[in-house]
Amino acid sequence: MNENFDRAPGAGRARTQPTTSPGLSGSAGEDADTKTSLFFNQREPLRQPRTSPPLLENSISNDLSDPGRLSKSHQSVYNNSTSASKGYNVEALVKSSKLSANAAEFVPAGFIHDEASSFYDGSENYFSEATLADMVAEFLGHLSSSPGSFESDVEYITSMLSAWVTTEEKLQELVELIYTQSTAIPNFSYTGARLCNYLSHHLAVSPPSGKFRQLLLKRCQKEFEQRDVAVRGDVETQKRFHSFVLFLGELYLNLEVKSGKGPPNRADILLTALKDLLNCLFSNPVDANLICAVKLLKLTGCVLEDAWKENGKSDMQQLIERIENIVLDATCSRDVKQMLLKLVELRSSDWGRVCAAAAASKATPDNDPNYFMNEPTFYTADGIPFTAADPEYSEKYQEILDREDYFPDLFEENGNDSSSEDEMDPEIEEAFETFCLESERKQRQ
Repeated sequence: MNENFDRAPGAGRARTQPTTSPGLSGSAGEDADTKTSLFFNQREPLRQPRTSPPLLENSISNDLSDPGRLSKSHQSVYNNSTSASKGYNVEALVKSSKLSANAAEFVPAGFIHDEASSFYDGSENYFSEATLADMVAEFLGHLSSSPGSFESDVEYITSMLSAWVTTEEKLQELVELIYTQSTAIPNFSYTGARLCNYLSHHLAVSPPSGKFRQLLLKRCQKEFEQRDVAVRGDVETQKRFHSFVLFLGELYLNLEVKSGKGPPNRADILLTALKDLLNCLFSNPVDANLICAVKLLKLTGCVLEDAWKENGKSDMQQLIERIENIVLDATCSRDVKQMLLKLVELRSSDWGRVCAAAAASKATPDNDPNYFMNEPTFYTADGIPFTAADPEYSEKYQEILDREDYFPDLFEENGNDSSSEDEMDPEIEEAFETFCLESERKQRQ
């Protein structure tokens, strides 16, 4: 007992007792196992930085194996790391380091890097080098979305293509790309034909196999030779064939062949090809083929007929007779038959072309259908309109014109006397005077 009473207060107790978390319960009378479990429930100390001496990490692992020594060991680690950071010599570390800013790029083993096919844009990513196909697709996409910019952009596009296309292989690739895009993009055949015409005259490369126009016609001939199979193929095959037919029609209208004398001419080889394509379409009179033939004739009918007439041929009349037979005998839909009949009617009106008006000195109501088009229209007192073409009012019409010629400032556009414009109706004048008097009276009040 004396030993117990001689012990100083607090003697034999741990001076650093772990504190419990708010959610944990414990007392001073619990055994050592309970104290150890409460400590490991707490968050473990963070891993030391990689620059710290390895002895510190080893000491932490050794102390963790002995729970009784961990608190003191943890304090010694903290003190050692603090003293190490204070005595940290940056210059010595730099001098002893083998790292270099001029070192070669690290490449893992087995990695193949082709610098010729890629470029670095300054960020963290590598991109493939732009190809001719990418550039042509970008140009054609721009022209497809903004066809009105063709005149302003075609010169720049041609200069870029001339810088890229320097060999026969590149020219072949360019022809294939433009042909594919012109027949694949909806409503791009017109712009594609204009681009082909411009490139045929301004593209710099000229290989032995032929210039741009010769290679383009060879590509079209390759598709033309498949016409008998394509016109009876499946839906997708017919669709591609119809796009080719319409593109060839646009080429005939836009592709110019310069001659040594006189203005440029159209390619005669395309004239013959279009006739064969029309006969091929009519040989299988299904709706899709007939609709394509109608579109082609609406597009090129007047030009084709003029060209055939100059050569003394009646090919257009033969095509019209064939269309009339198809309307009578073919099993196409009613809407397609109506389209064919409208086409025949359009051709009978000379493809909708209006004859040139007679000269002004020779123009009369008999020889000029537009004689009365620009004449003014007047109205009677009952509001009935009349013009110079109305025989009942011809005398009155001429009288009004004569009065306007002599006194142009006194008449309105409809021939009425404008001198009474400032005069008021008696009832309106009386009402206006009453209104003015009433307003003046209210102001005085």
